[in-house]
Amino acid sequence: MNMNKPFVLAVCGPTASGKTWLGVELALAYNGEIISADSIQIYKGMDIASAKPTIEEMNGIPHHLIDFLDRGVVFSAADYVKLANEKIQDVLRRGKLPIIVGGTGLYIDSLLNNIKFSDAKSDETYRAELYEIARVQGNSVLHDMLEKADPEAAESIHENNLVRVVRALEVIKATGRRFSELKAESRSEESPYDSIVIGLNTSDRCVLYEKINQRVDKMVEDGLIDEAYELWQKSGMKTAANAIGYKELIPYFENIMTLTECIDKIKQETRRYAKRQLTWFRRNERIRWIIIDDFSKKYEILEKSKKAIANYRII
Repeated sequence: MNMNKPFVLAVCGPTASGKTWLGVELALAYNGEIISADSIQIYKGMDIASAKPTIEEMNGIPHHLIDFLDRGVVFSAADYVKLANEKIQDVLRRGKLPIIVGGTGLYIDSLLNNIKFSDAKSDETYRAELYEIARVQGNSVLHDMLEKADPEAAESIHENNLVRVVRALEVIKATGRRFSELKAESRSEESPYDSIVIGLNTSDRCVLYEKINQRVDKMVEDGLIDEAYELWQKSGMKTAANAIGYKELIPYFENIMTLTECIDKIKQETRRYAKRQLTWFRRNERIRWIIIDDFSKKYEILEKSKKAIANYRII
């Protein structure tokens, strides 16, 4: 705890763990505003599969860095840190508590740990070549390229995280140095914030997986198929639309698979994504975990969160 630094609260965890609800409740309790840390909710028109909070779910709490970017625009972790820092300062100036809420661990860690990213400029031609390789030959080919150039970076970046794989290869080409080396050097500066991170998880993985399955079913009821079809017709699922919940429906639109098979695939990929999220978050020893299936009522999770905050710092 450092009382001389501005205080920032963060809520993280895997998909379907209840982050949105808890973030809003904490904002109501502590006069806060939400700054999203979700790499898909930033895009316009990608509402249902990204579980973008509805007006009702926001409950009058301002939400920032949601629904502001056109699909197809590449948005990096460095871009996120820059905008999130601006939003934090804006929220603080108005006497409110900034609350970071999301499941994109790279965003949260980069922001709160004050990660400084490489100044290597983007190489649009090389980037286009890499994306074309992935499109024709598959993500694994690009990941193999990264593994040969920088094994440590390859180990920390999943092959399906295409944006980060491409960026790592770009940086390596531009600087002639390993991406992992530059990343390690970037951690030398102290964070400008005093922060606590609350993580939501389940003791039984099956509980989380059932929540995920139920969420996907609700998304389908809410119009996911129509939303994905519109994206597919307009863009062919390029860039941002190539996300879980959208890309799995392409075989249905192309009459290759049944809708039921594609929905099952969405559930499977979402469960795998949740597992990757947890792998990332577990490396952060600062997270104060709350096991949601230990509580029978939601308000008990909120009270547990408040106690964790009170034990850390009096707001």
